[in-house]
Amino acid sequence: MGKIPLSYLLRRLTITFLTIWFAATLIFIIPRLAPGDPISAMVGDMQNAGSDTENSEAIIQGWRERFGLDEALPVQYIRYLGNLATFDFGYSINAFPTPVMAIILRALPWTLGLLVVAMVLTFLIGNFLGAIMVWSRTPRLIKAIIPLGMVFTSIPSILAALFLLYIFAFVLGWFPDSDAYAVGEITPGLNLEFIGSVLYHGTLPALAIILVSFGYWALGMRGMMITVEGEDYMQLAQAKGLRPFYVLYRYMIRNAILPQITAFAITLGTLVSGQVLVEYVFQYPGMGRVIYENILAQDFPVIQGAAFFLIMLTALAVLFVDLIYPYIDPRISVGSIE
Repeated sequence: MGKIPLSYLLRRLTITFLTIWFAATLIFIIPRLAPGDPISAMVGDMQNAGSDTENSEAIIQGWRERFGLDEALPVQYIRYLGNLATFDFGYSINAFPTPVMAIILRALPWTLGLLVVAMVLTFLIGNFLGAIMVWSRTPRLIKAIIPLGMVFTSIPSILAALFLLYIFAFVLGWFPDSDAYAVGEITPGLNLEFIGSVLYHGTLPALAIILVSFGYWALGMRGMMITVEGEDYMQLAQAKGLRPFYVLYRYMIRNAILPQITAFAITLGTLVSGQVLVEYVFQYPGMGRVIYENILAQDFPVIQGAAFFLIMLTALAVLFVDLIYPYIDPRISVGSIE
């Protein structure tokens, strides 16, 4: 296992498994705490739309049996865990007979694309701004402007999304207000026209996430840079007459950014939770929009499947960063991580 002891690997895998299991249990319980019943709500919507729903009680009972909602909660829970192990989330109640997995596979690439781009840009921009806030050669004007930009960090992502949507989509008309690409005008595929349309439509959603997140990284990096600035090797680098910018990225940023890499995976869950409402505001066809719409529709299988996928990806990302950390920082030895 190289620098990673087997005991440490097994412990981290166990913690990851327990995290996913506990989160999956919450996903099962929380939707069922909401008042009402998904089948009754579906029949009620049909009645409100003017559909003929004679023998509605028989219809509700039949559908409850079809989706296993007539069984005791412990039985539902055991069956639910067994289905999770095989990624079998059943069928959507609201869009029957569409499999939940089909809904997830349609939405997951859009969410991952938006999340990865926003996450990487947030990390790079935030850490760069935090570093130059401490660097002695940064102009005072820039040091004064950066904290002003952090005012967006104090607002929820949904408000940032609404602000950007109103200004840049409705008032100025610079960007589209919905969808992930020009639906009906462009054929999806690996071509420049489609890729350009995806980037164009994803600019405002990504910017909404970046605006409310980069300040966290900037403040964290600023604190780490201040700590690094007083180290002995910094005094030695300056005494050797090395170029200031070389000292900045080779000695200061390189050592200060290591704890930020750990936080990078941990805060993934926060970004995902903020992205849910951002996707809904921009009608972006990702997992956030799927979760939001199916919460309103009380579609248990879709809620459980989509939320489980996001939590599992977050847990695996944390595990991955934790395992590669000894390779990122050679100073970490086998004994220090056990």
